[in-house]
Amino acid sequence: MASERKKRMVQELKKLVKEYPIVGVVNMQNLPAPQLQGLRQSLRGKVELRMARRRLLQLALDGSKSEKLGEHLGGMPALLFTKENPFSLYKTLQKNKSSAPAKAGQAAPNDIIVPAGPTPFAPGPVIGELGSVGIKTGVEGGKVSIREDSTICKKGDTIKPKVAEVLKRLGIEPMKIGLNIVAVMENGIVFKAEQLSIDEDVFNAQLTECINSARNLAVETAYPAPDVVELLVQKAFREAKAVALESGVVSKDFIEELLGKGEKEAAAIQGLIQ
Repeated sequence: MASERKKRMVQELKKLVKEYPIVGVVNMQNLPAPQLQGLRQSLRGKVELRMARRRLLQLALDGSKSEKLGEHLGGMPALLFTKENPFSLYKTLQKNKSSAPAKAGQAAPNDIIVPAGPTPFAPGPVIGELGSVGIKTGVEGGKVSIREDSTICKKGDTIKPKVAEVLKRLGIEPMKIGLNIVAVMENGIVFKAEQLSIDEDVFNAQLTECINSARNLAVETAYPAPDVVELLVQKAFREAKAVALESGVVSKDFIEELLGKGEKEAAAIQGLIQ
């Protein structure tokens, strides 16, 4: 019975791998059941999530277009299937993450910073507790106050029990709970999580800079690309006009400028005579 059930599961997974253009691997380690249920509901209609033992997931990937994903089945893996592109998928999953308290032994997802400012604690042993993890304190208005922003754990470092306890007392929840993408495959290309994590503001600024540089290069080299033809014509007209004015060529397009130039030169000569 169990064997038949596993076979059916593998066949279903194989069918999904074949049907969907985007297949990804996520790590669900440390993801509580209530959050998982909430994620399933919020992703319904966009993402299909399938959980199974690692060996069954590997069997489903073997021999398929997404076989390379088998190398990324770590932690508590699951497969997801979608028609969104990998970058949109990553953004969707990041938006659906929620904050959570830090636990001792976890790796810090980012630098954990305790901001300067007042606390609700009266002076006492808490000053020593905060000081033990590198937080500088003082007393203001009868309450303990943190003097300056303090980085108490660097990105990637293991969170120590004392740090986790202090963060809990301060109400700081530095962890993000959700589906952590490990790798996604599209058209035979495997994208890892760090490749999908893009700051859109930085990307848009870089893209704008590239477009401006390309436009300037095309104008300077007189490359007749459709997007710069109008600029090239304007530049050519300005340059032709400058040459004509300098050499005194008469044209109806800039007769007023020629007359103005003549008047200025005449005035200058008259001033020298006087």
